[in-house]
Amino acid sequence: MERMKNIKDEALAFMADESGVGVIEVVLILVVLIGLVIIFKDSINTLLNGIFKEINSLSEDVY
Repeated sequence: MERMKNIKDEALAFMADESGVGVIEVVLILVVLIGLVIIFKDSINTLLNGIFKEINSLSEDVY
């Protein structure tokens, strides 16, 4: 009977342990961010191309 109590106590302690919750949160946030990048990939590329074209045209004025 003591052995069953130990197994039950260990199972309850395992279920109450939240040490891995932070890792799961970080992984979920990364999944959401990657999903947003995939969804808005064309818009991001257009924006970045416009920014770099502007930088190049302004740098030609300096040199």
